[in-house]
Amino acid sequence: MDEKNKQTTDSDTTTELFREHLSQHGMRLTNQRKAILQAVLRQTQHFTAEDLLAKAKHIDVSVSRATVYRSLPVLMQSKIIREVDVGRDFKYYAVEDKRKSFQAQVICRKCGKIMEIDAPFMDWYGKAVAEKLGMEAVSQRLQVEAMCRDPEHCVFARK
Repeated sequence: MDEKNKQTTDSDTTTELFREHLSQHGMRLTNQRKAILQAVLRQTQHFTAEDLLAKAKHIDVSVSRATVYRSLPVLMQSKIIREVDVGRDFKYYAVEDKRKSFQAQVICRKCGKIMEIDAPFMDWYGKAVAEKLGMEAVSQRLQVEAMCRDPEHCVFARK
């Protein structure tokens, strides 16, 4: 199966899972929610609610800010996106990629770009530490603040 057909199949599967999740919670898959979901599935990097609003409005101009903000928790509950807190006044979101490996976040102090890198040792470490204390790890995160070395990759360095 080529990449385009795989993406269409993945998108259809995700749309159906979202429809089922909404139905289980007494909600419908409206045109606005469809546009928001399509905008989410087109994301290739971390995004904010405002980024999502702008992209969803390109798909359906009737999408409102309120609908985006009400949809974010539903998208997280349905495991389509995850929240990424980097200690700012607003949250970032990322499409849930179902990776098995723990992801560490590296954030550029200059431009704010968020990159993720496999860090499977952290998954083991979190579980081991919690187990040692007679607990079960529920979540964990590793964030590294860094500075882009290459000005071509740093948004603020180019300005």
